[in-house]
Amino acid sequence: MSVIPHDLLPRLAERLVNARPRPMKGTIRSIRGVLLRASVAGVHIGELCQLREPGSGRSLAAEVIGFEDDEAILSPIGSMDGLSTRTEIIATGETLGVSVGDAQLGRVISPMGEFLDGSPPLGGLLRYPLHAEPPAPFSRQLIAHPMSLGVRSIDGLLTLAQGQRMGIFGEPGVGKSSLLASIVRNTNAEVIIIALIGERGREVRELLDVQMGAEARRRTVAVVATSDRPAAERVRAAFVATALAEYHRDQGRHVLLLMDSLTRFARAQREIGLAVGEPPTRRGYPPSFFSALPRLLERAGPGETGSITGLYTVLTEGDASMDPVAEETRSILDGHIVLSADLAQRNFFPAVDVLQSRSRLMDQVCGDEQRHLAMRMRELMARRNEIEMLIRVGEYAAGSDPLADEAIARHAAIEAFLRQGANEPSSPDETLKHMRRVMA
Repeated sequence: MSVIPHDLLPRLAERLVNARPRPMKGTIRSIRGVLLRASVAGVHIGELCQLREPGSGRSLAAEVIGFEDDEAILSPIGSMDGLSTRTEIIATGETLGVSVGDAQLGRVISPMGEFLDGSPPLGGLLRYPLHAEPPAPFSRQLIAHPMSLGVRSIDGLLTLAQGQRMGIFGEPGVGKSSLLASIVRNTNAEVIIIALIGERGREVRELLDVQMGAEARRRTVAVVATSDRPAAERVRAAFVATALAEYHRDQGRHVLLLMDSLTRFARAQREIGLAVGEPPTRRGYPPSFFSALPRLLERAGPGETGSITGLYTVLTEGDASMDPVAEETRSILDGHIVLSADLAQRNFFPAVDVLQSRSRLMDQVCGDEQRHLAMRMRELMARRNEIEMLIRVGEYAAGSDPLADEAIARHAAIEAFLRQGANEPSSPDETLKHMRRVMA
């Protein structure tokens, strides 16, 4: 039996510490729709793999999302064009993450962290997990301060709190993108993170380069996955934007996270779930969607120091109560802003239906005077809606109902308060003064 010299042991130990295990490799067995199945041993759920085509040298990232028999199911993050049975699959042993840092402000990035605005790559960025746990309930700060968006109908009658999560519900064409652009320009948030998921490329350029404005752009990071991108990329965009917002919250900043749209995130999640073989449930959505949605939305909100105020747009068609995305989102979020197609048809913007909208945290962050004025304005608006038909046919008799008389008298002033141009910001003080004038 040979004896290892003592002076050799330290060198062997150093080599063992610095040794890199040989990566596990595999090959593609089949491609079905948006997923591929591969024979690669030792991988686990959530692991990142690299797909390399020997001939061209092309590389593509893919995430392990499931197993079937002895095969791993992978979701490629990017186009699968050019993949073949010769493509090598290399297990990295890493999970999905995202690069974060202050230097990203003012930039437009893809869900994989590539800069889409032609800017050079950045160094010195930190690495954040893509699927982080939400802050523990008792580590969150209590809601205490309002968040100004610069929109009178919201700041005055549907006041948001720092750390609140709100849904913006509306049909296509009711002005969601214009409202978001106005909010980005006029909000008092320190940092703005925008996730544009499933949008048309033309609209992305218009929002970022035309509607947003240079000052807002400097404090904004945009994560873009247009409608032509693979489902895995569209899903990843939502989690990347949330991770970026978490980084800035951890720095003690008050962040505004805008996600347009949550519906297209849901559809991408449905596409992946059905391709894996999950059973369809309501409107074809698989069970994985109903677990992914709260995991995403619960990560927003207040933290130990900073906060993430989340605004998530939801596309609705017909009866919103029959839409599982809209219904599930309402049950999780802290309020909802409904955009009315009727108001949009009248060229009334922002088309916020105040009576159908609600902020659950408004009473915690606004003063007694504003709360009283908002309650009174809503009461008059509701009464005016009730007698709308009588007014149109000339059957309403003035003097028969004092509340209705006041609603009619103040109707024009209330509508002038609610109607606001895209380039007409209103500070919280200006909004409150306007409410006083309306109700004087």
